[in-house]
Amino acid sequence: MRRGTFKDETVDYAAVGATQAPDLMQYPPERSIPAESSWRIGSGESRFHTASEALMSWTAQRGAGLTLADVRPASGPMYSGVSFDSEGNPIAPSRMEVEQRFDSDGTPFVSGGMTIQLEGRVRGMRAGGELRVIFAVEEPRRVGFALGTVGDSVVSGEESFMLDWHDNDEVWFTVRAFDRPVGLFYRLFPRLVRRRRRELFTRYLRAISPLYATPA
Repeated sequence: MRRGTFKDETVDYAAVGATQAPDLMQYPPERSIPAESSWRIGSGESRFHTASEALMSWTAQRGAGLTLADVRPASGPMYSGVSFDSEGNPIAPSRMEVEQRFDSDGTPFVSGGMTIQLEGRVRGMRAGGELRVIFAVEEPRRVGFALGTVGDSVVSGEESFMLDWHDNDEVWFTVRAFDRPVGLFYRLFPRLVRRRRRELFTRYLRAISPLYATPA
């Protein structure tokens, strides 16, 4: 795996963190197409921790048929990033230092500020690009992160992946996104953006959920 080849760039959209806005589906960022899906993927602490480990080691992306071609951890001390409450207000991270973990092939787990390059296609549509981890959350009952586009993608925007272990013991996996078409073909045919997003959501669920065949 190649590492350390990125330019130090910011994301290419203004509404950073907007995937956590409660009214995303009603009021998406300008010229963006919003999407949201939530599935019950099981129950109990074991299911939550297993799914969390998979999610934070890029299983959703890899299971969607995408390849992590490059990974660059954030410069300076590692941090957990900023999360948001149910009303979209920022919550300061509980830990400023987060121990970096690695999967079996040496790829770093998700961490706030990390930059990655994804490569791949879904049903013939390009789905890669250079992305930044906007925030990463690892709490006792909530784990997840958001990715924002930096460049080299057919869309501009953000997608978040969140696991919640509710008080009733159910574990839910929620994916939210907003995409602004960038590529000329996608600007002319925005329905392809929706089709691309639906396929990605389905693949993410298949990768994370043992109940994919009969999702709730």
